[in-house]
Formats: sequence, C-alpha cells, structure tokens
Amino acid sequence: MSAMARPFVEIQDVAMRYGGVEGTLALRNATLNVAKGEFIAVVGPSGCGKSTLMRLVTGLWPATEGNVIVAGHEVDRPLAIAGMAFQNPTLLPWRTILDNVMLPLEVVEPHRRKLRAERAQYVDKARRLLSIVGLGGFEKKYPYQLSGGMQQRASLCRALIHDPQLLMLDEPFGALDVFTREDLWLELQTVCQTLKPTVILVTHDLKEAVFLADRVLIMSARPGRIIAERTVPFGRPRTLDDTYTPAFQELVHELREHIAAARRGEEIPDAA
Repeated sequence: MSAMARPFVEIQDVAMRYGGVEGTLALRNATLNVAKGEFIAVVGPSGCGKSTLMRLVTGLWPATEGNVIVAGHEVDRPLAIAGMAFQNPTLLPWRTILDNVMLPLEVVEPHRRKLRAERAQYVDKARRLLSIVGLGGFEKKYPYQLSGGMQQRASLCRALIHDPQLLMLDEPFGALDVFTREDLWLELQTVCQTLKPTVILVTHDLKEAVFLADRVLIMSARPGRIIAERTVPFGRPRTLDDTYTPAFQELVHELREHIAAARRGEEIPDAA
C-alpha cells in the first residue's frame, strides 16, 4: 500500500460490549487497517473477539466505541459490498446449488433490479464460479446430495456472486477434514487471484492463516485487540509442499507462541 493510499478497511480504537454497561467487554482498543486487495488472517485465543470483529466490519453489529470505516465510509448498516462465508454453509435445502449461489442477487442492489432482465448472464456467471471451484455439472443438485466440502465450495461461490469488494470468511473450513480443507485452500487461492477481493479470514488454523494470507494479525485474550502482526513472505501461487518448508513451519510456530502467551495474559515483544 502506498504512503498516500487510504486503507480499504479501517478499525479505529473500537470497543464492543454485550449486554449493556455491565455486560461482557469483547473488544477494547481494537485497531487495524487493511489495504484494498489485501488478504489478511486474524488469529488468537478462543473467545478473543475474532468473530465479533467480523460482524462489526460487515455492519451486522454497531461498535460500542470507536470507528469502523470501509471504502471511505463509516459503517452504520449491513454492507452490500461484502460477501460472507461461515463455518456452516447454510445452504437452503429446497433450492438447487445454482439457485443457492444466485440468492444474493435477489437481495443486493443493483443486481436485484437487473436480475430478471439479465438472468441469463447471471446464470452464466454462477456456472463459471462453480466451475472454478470444481462444481461444474452440479448446478441442479440439492445440498443434501453434496458432501460437506462441496457444500462449502458452493457457499464460497454464493459469497462471491455479487462481486463483493470485501470477502469475510469466518472459520469457513473449520468443520472439514484436513484433506478437504487443504483442497479448499487451493480453490480459495485461485478464486482470490482471479477476482482480487479484499479478504479478512478468521481462523484457528495457523497453517491455514499462513498459507492463505498476505498478513496475519494476532489478537489478545478478551477483551480482544491486535497485539502483533506478521507479513507472510512467501510468493503466490502457494502449494501444499510449501507448508513443509522450514520457513513456513517456523512462522506457524512463532504465531503459536504469540497465542500461547496471549492465553496466559502475556505479550511477546514484537520485534518484526
């Protein structure tokens, strides 16, 4: 990011408290910036507020204190420019895979008002996305006819169908077996290199964070804030063989040490 470029996502001294003034303080003094087109991963101890951070950025919840700014605008409502995918695919069981992927087009403007007149073009686009993630030919299937990994692929396509400038991923592969998860890392890498959205990934999987991200941000224990960050020095496209290299494993180990310290309420001096 150039010195003059404004971050695409700006979180400035944000706090989030649930349940009123005596409720749980999930975030305090949380600050981070994300450049346009950057892929960041957010890691930290369980319960540190990673998912809360996601909901604030997308406008699903308002911050108790501080500012959340996306694309130069204060976030005060759910963002139409964001696509989201979660640990559960949440596909509608009565809709085909193609119709599930196209669901955001029925809701998000300007696609909603253009959908009837340009339906053929949107269908073609949905088919192309499904093809990119290996689901070509499955358009007429229903969710129950697909494996968990295939459903998650379809969920990723649904998050991308409306050309979101911001892609928010909250533990999207956490419920999958390790082999399926690694396959989807490769699929996501291909999609992001093709479409170039700005991506924020929340994950407990440090190997996943290093494989996918340009930067990894580490959060403290609750109330959460960013306490360290690491730039991932590996080029793209990355391969699964890269995960076995000493440099990759050293970075994963360093992140693990930061999180172990955060769980104890400590911080490792950030010399990076």
